[in-house]
Amino acid sequence: MNKIPNDHIVRSHDEERQRLIAEILRMGELAVAQLEAALDVVERRDDRAAGHIVANDEAIDALEREVSHDAMKLSLRGPLARDLREILAALRIVSDIERIGDYAANIAKRSIALNQAPALPVARGLKHVGELAVRQVRDVLAAYAAHDPETAQAVRDRDAELDAEYTRLFRELLTYMMEDARAITGCTHLLFMAKNLERIGDHATNIAENIWFMVRGEDNLPPREKADGTNTTT
Repeated sequence: MNKIPNDHIVRSHDEERQRLIAEILRMGELAVAQLEAALDVVERRDDRAAGHIVANDEAIDALEREVSHDAMKLSLRGPLARDLREILAALRIVSDIERIGDYAANIAKRSIALNQAPALPVARGLKHVGELAVRQVRDVLAAYAAHDPETAQAVRDRDAELDAEYTRLFRELLTYMMEDARAITGCTHLLFMAKNLERIGDHATNIAENIWFMVRGEDNLPPREKADGTNTTT
């Protein structure tokens, strides 16, 4: 006699879980679309489009609140250990996605200030760092959708490549500023934008580590290589 109610509870729980995953993926897609749009407006020097990106950041913030609320509701159903890991990972992942959206908005905002000065040839270097960051975010979202810890680990390992490109661009911009004092303001904006991209890579890495935790529990990941050389003197 209790089979039907129990089946209903299990089905309802699974539906809520699938809804949570779908919401996180929707939020991630919105954040990466914002990032791609921000990199595009930097290249096109489009102030109006940049303003739209900044305004759209609120949509990501609203989704984070919605996902966090749904995750907390799911946690009240007395989930198993695996479910608890999935809920905890979801709360961490949406926080990282929200920060990715913030950094995309920051890049768009900086591009408006950058457009007040003549175009700098070194700005082209930002595009490659941006492409690496977009790839990291897209791949880690695919790993989350598939509950694939191996792909997540590959994303984590590739963060060193993004760090290395960020370091190369950082040094190139410093050299350019030393050679031409008129470029200092523009290059400073580019430095901040490049740092935003490097931090987006770090958040993609955080998501990858949470995917590993979600699927594998407390199994330790190997140490991660860091290639950000901007804090060294050599």
